[in-house]
Amino acid sequence: MNIKSFTAIVYKEEDIYVAECPEVGTVDQGETIEEALANLKEATKLYLEECPLPETNPRFVTSIQVSYA
Repeated sequence: MNIKSFTAIVYKEEDIYVAECPEVGTVDQGETIEEALANLKEATKLYLEECPLPETNPRFVTSIQVSYA
């Protein structure tokens, strides 16, 4: 079993919360943030079982500082 971390973007659209996983392309919704995230997690799991991601080099997240005018 593989365990990976993905980004979840959550926003409100009218009366529902929408959750997206940009790395995989999955989207789901719910009446609460927690429900939208749980639905996104399940949708992403099901998607990855059918369409596994290709193995790539490990990535890491960091921040940078940029000076500009």
